Amino acid sequence: MTQAGRRDRTAAADRLCRLALDGSVPEAHRDGVTGLALVAVGGYGRGELAPCSDLDVVLVHDAGAGPDDVRRVAERVWYPLWDAGERLDHSVRALGEVTAAAADDPRVALGLLDARHLAGDPSVTLRLRADLLAHWRRDARHRLPALRELVVQRAARHGELAHAAVPDLKESTGGLRDATVLQALVATWLVDVPHADLERARLRLLDVRDVLHVVAGRATDRVAPELWPEIADRLGLDGGEAAQRHVRELGRRITHLSRLTWRRVDAVLAPPAPGPRAPQLCRIGPGVAVSGAEVVLDSSARPARDPLLLVRAAAEAAERRLALSPATAARLTRHGQALTEPWGRAARDLVVRLLAAGPGLVDVWETLEETGALDRLLPEWRAVRGLPHASVVHRFTVDRHLVETCVEASRLVRRVRRVDVLMTAALLHDVGKAAATDHSVAGEPVAAAVARRMGFDDRGTALVATLVRRHLLLADVATTRDLEDPVTVAAVTSVVPDVETLDLLEALTEADSRATSAQAWTPWRAGLVADLAGRVRAALATGAAAPGPAVRPRVPVPERVRRDAGLVDVQVCREGDGSVVTVVAGDRVGLMADVAGALAVLRASVRSARAWEEEDVAVSRWEVDDPDLDATALRQRLDAVAAHRLDPARRLGSPRGPGPGPSVQVRHDASRDATVLEVRVHDRRGVAHLACAALAGLTLSVRSAHLDVRGPQTVAVLYVQEPAAGALSEERSASAAHAVRRALGPPVTLDADRG
Repeated sequence: MTQAGRRDRTAAADRLCRLALDGSVPEAHRDGVTGLALVAVGGYGRGELAPCSDLDVVLVHDAGAGPDDVRRVAERVWYPLWDAGERLDHSVRALGEVTAAAADDPRVALGLLDARHLAGDPSVTLRLRADLLAHWRRDARHRLPALRELVVQRAARHGELAHAAVPDLKESTGGLRDATVLQALVATWLVDVPHADLERARLRLLDVRDVLHVVAGRATDRVAPELWPEIADRLGLDGGEAAQRHVRELGRRITHLSRLTWRRVDAVLAPPAPGPRAPQLCRIGPGVAVSGAEVVLDSSARPARDPLLLVRAAAEAAERRLALSPATAARLTRHGQALTEPWGRAARDLVVRLLAAGPGLVDVWETLEETGALDRLLPEWRAVRGLPHASVVHRFTVDRHLVETCVEASRLVRRVRRVDVLMTAALLHDVGKAAATDHSVAGEPVAAAVARRMGFDDRGTALVATLVRRHLLLADVATTRDLEDPVTVAAVTSVVPDVETLDLLEALTEADSRATSAQAWTPWRAGLVADLAGRVRAALATGAAAPGPAVRPRVPVPERVRRDAGLVDVQVCREGDGSVVTVVAGDRVGLMADVAGALAVLRASVRSARAWEEEDVAVSRWEVDDPDLDATALRQRLDAVAAHRLDPARRLGSPRGPGPGPSVQVRHDASRDATVLEVRVHDRRGVAHLACAALAGLTLSVRSAHLDVRGPQTVAVLYVQEPAAGALSEERSASAAHAVRRALGPPVTLDADRG
């Protein structure tokens, strides 16, 4: 799957097209066909047919050709190609129509700029190409803003090839479409682009697309996660991760070239500044100046004597949302004086300014990577460069996620005292992802070493290391534990020693989650984390092991339920992006399972549930993800489930979903008055119902349930009690775990964490 293969496919398609046109013209006129040409455009015009590519062709005629004759020729051309099994993207256009279409739509112009003669009258194709290029160059200053807008819109839809979880080799930023745009920009004669770099990356990316078509067996540009290993094998690379890194490096290079070229376009299109036309330098710091839209060195710069020049230039560029000149960064990397270790306060402050610069950090960080500057400043970065995340929840690769976390953290700096610690931890919190072990554990010593090199004192180094080690703590506990149980807060205070650490950890949790994806920081999750942090903060402030149990919301008991314990009252209230369901009924084993079943039938996913007694009746409060849940429909389903007229399990299908079987762990140390079961199972509807029903079958009560969906997995934490005796015995705990396991899937090993 190389350039030679693309040439062979193109040559074979060319022969078919020539034969098709020849067959459409009477034999006596084949040598003298005038006014009509079959032209290849787009990827076919460039001679870059992939194994499953369409043939993009246009039958072009001049004004003198008769419309009936052109139509008859066209019909005779297309059918032989279809009969040969080719997929066509075809059209018939007069010369004037082609140039008009290109003038109206830059997307059309991009394809036509690569027009190549296939058969017929060569003079028609020559006139077509000459007209298209002349119009493209003449109108470039007016048309490039529209093309730029198309590039921006495409980037918003498809993400970056270097960092998207499921990249698109063609449409993602840094993909083949961007390479084509760069060639079109060069064709305007307004700007230039490093041709050798672009062509090398483009041809290698075309090789990958060829392999993708063969592996997928169809025309596609999106690389599904399961295809990477076979792509790697066909490319001669060592495993799927190596293939991803290879592709992402190509995307990174094209993205870098694209951004540089568009900045040059912006400079060309900008109205001329008043005054002298010679380039002006505006000094913004010692040795650093702005020229155009780039940060460069000024005449006073002495790279061999000033070790701060690189980080000063980077920080200024990021804060001002300007480009860091690649030539400047490369020069300082090769010839600049290295920072002494540990760094001084001035160097550390400049790096913190860079990390806290907000969105301007992204492009500057990319330049530091592309020029090798990061290898000098942060050699640990090589381990995560281009590294894919294992979880599909993540939008980006590990390296880009870390940069995006810094961008998000920059918006939260007013909430913490140690901005330097927060930004450093944001940059390093996933630095252990390359290790085969728990990345939080693996990243802690790496982060501590980097902090010491940056010149942090013992307290600052300890804070950075703690944040990296515990950066998942608040989100994990908030979404999977009962916040009203004193043991939950005690578990956090045992590893978070003071309020300063808690403030930093809360900000890092939000920044990390926001940088992950929209579903990682919903109002529900944000509320849970804030609730947990508030309880922990109160416990740390008072010095108590944990705050006392929160006062539960007062729920009025309807008179009819008080008189008849067999009745059920259901109330639904919209809250944020979901609903809160309150159920009041006579207490009985299985009530939680019935409510969960009714919700599952209505396709409402349970986030959390809590039950308690009030005025001798049972009250349960459910948080679900459906903001439009109908109370009447829920009440009807609940009545049907309770009366055994409706079996939710039959509506849910088989409990044996794809992927590995469920994991069930007994957490004996997670609560004083309940037994905690932690269940991890492939995501599916009705997990709460199936688990609660299994426990009800053992006459066990579920005091509270907490569910959190993370990619393909649901984590369910159940606080289980004997109806009148609190926590379960070891034997009953084992029976409960086995029952839940059987209800949710095939057998797995039961682990008991006895603390």
